Amino acid sequence: MQGADRPSRRALLAGGLASAAVALAGCTTTRADSPAPPGSPASPTGGSASSEARPTTPAAAFTRLMDGNKRWVSGDLKHPDRDPNRRQLVAQEQEPFGSILSCIDSRVPPELLFDTGLGDLYVMRTGGEAVGPVVTGSVEYGPMTSGTPLIVVLGHQRCGAVKAAYESFRDGKPLPGNLDAIAKALRPAYDQTVREGGADPVETMSRAQVTLTAADLRSNQDLAPLVAKGSLAVVGAYYSLDTGAVEVLSGAP
Repeated sequence: MQGADRPSRRALLAGGLASAAVALAGCTTTRADSPAPPGSPASPTGGSASSEARPTTPAAAFTRLMDGNKRWVSGDLKHPDRDPNRRQLVAQEQEPFGSILSCIDSRVPPELLFDTGLGDLYVMRTGGEAVGPVVTGSVEYGPMTSGTPLIVVLGHQRCGAVKAAYESFRDGKPLPGNLDAIAKALRPAYDQTVREGGADPVETMSRAQVTLTAADLRSNQDLAPLVAKGSLAVVGAYYSLDTGAVEVLSGAP
């Protein structure tokens, strides 16, 4: 985001966050103002009666996600936080422990491949993890309003959006309609791929998009202070369609 946006964002966080949250109609509310739903545990922190406590550090949140991915790979799934008690518990408020920026690909649903449930993750999905001001703001929302300790930028194998962008730049043929806006957002990853070369340029570009996007988020003016004090980690990761495993590329806490 541009530096010119900084005063308005700071003003939002300092003086208008409570009213903004109400206006968002259920996105996030404060614990002190929201009683536990009838029949649910008194403390929302642990989720439903069988849920584990919410991770509050980057390392704990990262471990929770990666343990869930191991279950996804093995098939030994817990399907946590998906019962009626959990639904009641998060109906009035939420406190996700992770924010995931991933591709729109139908084969890469973050909640499933990390074996998580209701209220566990903020999820943003765009073609090829393309970013812009609205997407960046959406990623910032959890860490800056509710203390979400982990962001994961999740690319994946055989990404159609990356392939289309790569071929568009290589052949000098713009994509139709607003698809070209996705390609333009992926241009830095394409340029890095051209410099690096490699046997599979689409794979190289997919990984470059992850690492570049994670680095940009990690160093932006509002998230960098959280990263510096250790309350936030921004991880770049890559999902294998063949195995179901998530590979960490950068930023593991």
